[in-house]
Amino acid sequence: MKHPRAIIWDWDGTLADGWPAVAEALNQAFAGFGMAPWSTAETRARARRSVRESFPPIFGPDWKRAAAIFQQAYLQTHLTHLATMPGAAEALAASAHLPQAVVSSKDGEPLRRECDRLGWTARFRAILGAGDAEADKPHPAPFALALAAVAHPAGPEIWYVGDTGIDIEGARAAGIAAILVGDAEADGGLEGLAARGLTPDQHFLDATDLAAYLCSLA
Repeated sequence: MKHPRAIIWDWDGTLADGWPAVAEALNQAFAGFGMAPWSTAETRARARRSVRESFPPIFGPDWKRAAAIFQQAYLQTHLTHLATMPGAAEALAASAHLPQAVVSSKDGEPLRRECDRLGWTARFRAILGAGDAEADKPHPAPFALALAAVAHPAGPEIWYVGDTGIDIEGARAAGIAAILVGDAEADGGLEGLAARGLTPDQHFLDATDLAAYLCSLA
């Protein structure tokens, strides 16, 4: 595995934990349509893609109304529920000498608010969410913007660090290294990922494990 020359990060489940707010807002949208709620665990497992990609299959032709309910509810509570993932701050500190960016499926505006709330905005050359490119992750479009921001071409020395199969899909589409943190439980673990052809280029138990590895490189 090549040492990283730049790192692009996923957000939710990798650096930050905003899932309680996502679940709460999603359930408000479900309630508006008389649909059964999801638990936070279900939301983690099933809410992987951006709103503009994931809502049409769920809500049908009225998906934009559902999206408006979701977004209004989410903006009211997301900063209150926001927390950092264990080891995330240490991993960012260990890679501070590298150019870094964020590519997330979360809408760009609340993503940047969350990054600012955690005091991490200055660490990143770009903070890209859904709606910031012509298509959303795992499409390569937002990764192309991130690569331009970190001033490196795609290749195995550019890492995309995430916690799910869709993050690996995005890295593959962008032509960069797919680095997995965590157990990928919602994807059926490493075996579940492998069955879908999504074996990561490198796997770390959590962000603390990743931080230790990055420190060892220094």
